[in-house]
Amino acid sequence: MLKLRTLRLRAALVRECMAEFLGTFVLMLFGCSAAAQVKTSQDTKGQYLSVNMSFSVGVMSAMYLTKGISGAHLNPAVTLSLCVLRKVRWRSLLPFCLSQVLGAYVASAVVYMVYYDAIMDFSGGVLTVYGPNETASIFATYPSEYLTLGRSFLDQVVGTGTLMLCILSLDEKRNTPAPSGLIPPIVATIVLGISMSMSANCGAAINPARDLGPRLFTLTAGWGTEVFTCKNYWFWVPLVAPLIGGPLGSFLYVVFIEWQLPDPEPPQNLSTVSTNSDSIKKPATMWGTGGDLKSTYF
Repeated sequence: MLKLRTLRLRAALVRECMAEFLGTFVLMLFGCSAAAQVKTSQDTKGQYLSVNMSFSVGVMSAMYLTKGISGAHLNPAVTLSLCVLRKVRWRSLLPFCLSQVLGAYVASAVVYMVYYDAIMDFSGGVLTVYGPNETASIFATYPSEYLTLGRSFLDQVVGTGTLMLCILSLDEKRNTPAPSGLIPPIVATIVLGISMSMSANCGAAINPARDLGPRLFTLTAGWGTEVFTCKNYWFWVPLVAPLIGGPLGSFLYVVFIEWQLPDPEPPQNLSTVSTNSDSIKKPATMWGTGGDLKSTYF
């Protein structure tokens, strides 16, 4: 074990990017596997709720796995929001986002290999974005036929904003903080609630990496450029809208909640100790543990 310990990387940013890659990989492995199982079995081995629950389990598992290293962002919209709030260094934004997209891409490739026979049987060997036997939606998100561009953009802004609004309070000591060990299942429950209530329009991506990574994989795996050109080049919506919705939800949290909470109580000083020879004032000491500077949000 001591020899293996020497393999620990010295660069903190590299370790964090590795954690973000692996965490996003786990998240997408759960979610896309469930989507493949439900789609190719034509709802006989699961239903739409199965996909929602599997993504939530993926969130919880990925957070437990990586939050001690990188904070388990798993989502460029979360990383950007935390940079705006000055909880994460701006220099971490691009490396984190690239790691998250790469993790989602590799997870999609693994799901494709695992479900290759089922996908080919269901699609008749034709990989397409359109029609009753389309399989592209196993991996990336696509809008419903009735949905307008503006409504789909709003859908993603609201969904991602709701995510950030709900999770930012989980470690706020002045409010009702959740126990650190319970934050992953609570975040997973929030994600489940969003996916169960806001996914009918366009799949509730609320995560640019969750959509772009799989979409890039389908581009390279045989679905072709249709994955980007379909629906009048709709692909940019789940990339851009969450990056607006995340900071917007964070802004709402800061203005309506964080700034309205009571000020923290000042530390209590120890009493002055005197001796018979002379009075000696002891230095004030505050007992307690330091706060964790890393975010632990999905």
